Amino acid sequence: MDSNVKRLSHKTMGFSRVLIANRGEIALRILRSLRTMGTEVAIIHGREDRASLPVRLSDYAVPIYRKDPLQSYLDIEAIVEAAKSVNADAVHPGYGFLAENSAFARRLKDEGIVFIGPSPEVLELLGDKIQARSTMASAGLPVAGGSDHPVENPDEANLIAAGIGYPVIIKAAAGGGGIGMQVVVSPDDLDSAFRLCSSRAKSAFGDGRVFVEKYIQNAQHIEFQVLGDGTNAVHFGERFCSIQRRHQKILEEGPWLDEDTRNSMGQKVVEGARTVGYSGLATFEFLRDSDGEFYFLEVNPRVQVEHTVTEQLTGFDLVSLGIRVASGESIGISQDQIQLTGHAIQARVNAEKPTDFSPAPGRLWECLLPSGPGIRVDSHACSGYSMPRCFDSLLAKIISHGRDREEAISRLDAALRETVLDGVDTLIPLHRKILQEPNFLKKNVTISYLEDHNFG
Repeated sequence: MDSNVKRLSHKTMGFSRVLIANRGEIALRILRSLRTMGTEVAIIHGREDRASLPVRLSDYAVPIYRKDPLQSYLDIEAIVEAAKSVNADAVHPGYGFLAENSAFARRLKDEGIVFIGPSPEVLELLGDKIQARSTMASAGLPVAGGSDHPVENPDEANLIAAGIGYPVIIKAAAGGGGIGMQVVVSPDDLDSAFRLCSSRAKSAFGDGRVFVEKYIQNAQHIEFQVLGDGTNAVHFGERFCSIQRRHQKILEEGPWLDEDTRNSMGQKVVEGARTVGYSGLATFEFLRDSDGEFYFLEVNPRVQVEHTVTEQLTGFDLVSLGIRVASGESIGISQDQIQLTGHAIQARVNAEKPTDFSPAPGRLWECLLPSGPGIRVDSHACSGYSMPRCFDSLLAKIISHGRDREEAISRLDAALRETVLDGVDTLIPLHRKILQEPNFLKKNVTISYLEDHNFG
């Protein structure tokens, strides 16, 4: 592992200064990679984040104050002007906000500023779930049965559903999450579900197009970490992320698959990345049914919250690799150089009530984060920090690494027990219950895990 770190620690020659267009823990994570690479760090910030750790630690901080706090991180023209004002060579979008926005990537390109991520054209392709599904199917990735075009009306949806069999899921072409999905178990429910999904998609994403797909029951959610340079690609193995609430992950781990399955699926995702000329970090997401069959879900064209799991397993700094590729370097890693060692688990410590996942923002009167063998913490939290209500509730990511899954579980539980975040409710009590629950310990976990277990 040390040889990997040493080999990747040389200063990148491509960027002298990078602007981070994000906040919170991911902004701090990106800052740390840039610092290690010898690159100057600039950052934008809203009023609520003016005293945050990423802002305090940056070399340059550009305020973008808006009445709506979210707009501080969504105003494309303001961010482009911020990048120009500090003479940034590139902008790192992190995750969320504008990370997958092709118009933002194209606007930066027009100004001669590098967007650290895939090209605007690839973002557009992958942002359209129908196009992405068709493209990945042509590249050899397995997809669930369903429509390969936008479904125009409930009658057409009925014909498709009858052909592939119920249950089916109606999905928005331009977005995801709970807003863009409707599961239908009976023909009697399809008409209303279709209209609801289309209406919500139009309202949330400005695009009412939907498609119909076979719904995979008792599925597990598995994703592959990929890095491409526009020509070549490699994968860094899989992560298991089936423990979710509202289609958002709260606990991720790896590895999960046997070596043969990993190699087989890994070759497929690498071919998928090459097919679209992907450059940067990405995750290829799949559902796996009870028979072990995989079905392509989507590509997330950005750094993932749970990239930390893969970093612990492989010893590679994925964030730095993504920056180097954006600066024009080739991957410089062969597939056989990437080896998974031990087991890693990440708990997302969200400021939420663990019984119903309602937001629980507030001021951290005391913040004590864990340490010890095999423990990593990524967090922007500190004593005195006020958790804004208007942003995502993620406070910290606590990651354990052990020789095997049992040791990783024991280390994570001990670390969670050691964590003190006085002033807010967090998901830590729920995480500790999960880590001791028999089905979790036996790896008997599907995407309905939280609904199937009463942790109240």
